[in-house]
Amino acid sequence: YIALAALSLFGVTLNQILFIGGLSLTKAVNTSLLAVTIPIFTLIFSTLTGNEQITRRKVLGILLSITGVVLIIDPRKASFSSETTAGDILIVLNSICYAIYVSLSKKIITRNGPFRSMMWLFIFSSLVCVPLGYFSFSSMPENNVTPEIWLIVIYIAVAATAGAYLLNAFALSKVDPSIVASYIYLQPLVGLLLGVLFLGESVGLLFIMAALAIFAGLYLACFSKKKEDLEDLSVSTAPHY
Repeated sequence: YIALAALSLFGVTLNQILFIGGLSLTKAVNTSLLAVTIPIFTLIFSTLTGNEQITRRKVLGILLSITGVVLIIDPRKASFSSETTAGDILIVLNSICYAIYVSLSKKIITRNGPFRSMMWLFIFSSLVCVPLGYFSFSSMPENNVTPEIWLIVIYIAVAATAGAYLLNAFALSKVDPSIVASYIYLQPLVGLLLGVLFLGESVGLLFIMAALAIFAGLYLACFSKKKEDLEDLSVSTAPHY
């Protein structure tokens, strides 16, 4: 329970508070660019804690995916100035907290199961987040909260938060933490595709190149794990004399 409480602090409470606070103080483009550091921090922490090893394929895969994300977002739109410094720092701290959570949670989630682990993580985080949310909500005029906003809040709470954490936990019980973290690079890609479907936005050659780079990077990061498993299998089944 102490381990679950610690994971809840880094993975849910600090992660969400720092992200929301940082997003309110910086630009969305800055946030998207700084989010590419999450898999890097995850690989570093996982290596330091002995949960996985750094391989050339994983590093190359992460760098290739980062290139694709940068092509999509266009760093020229970012503005790392004194006006956004506080928000940028909060986003970096958010990335570090989430990386710590992902790199340390694999053994605990594998032992306790994804659903039970997430249940306790959200119970512990609610001890902090519910009072903070109630204080924030009590200072807001009631007529500002429309039924549409309530539906959006429910979707964010159930699908985008609880559902996403549960699926991440299931993935963590199966693969290395750095691989799970690397899939964050799909978010801007999916976001742009949804923009095409629902907002009538268009994509060009640059988007296609970025998508190919992201998928190629994810393939390299995941393929390195499969190759290591095959090597381990060949060693364990080799005859001994």
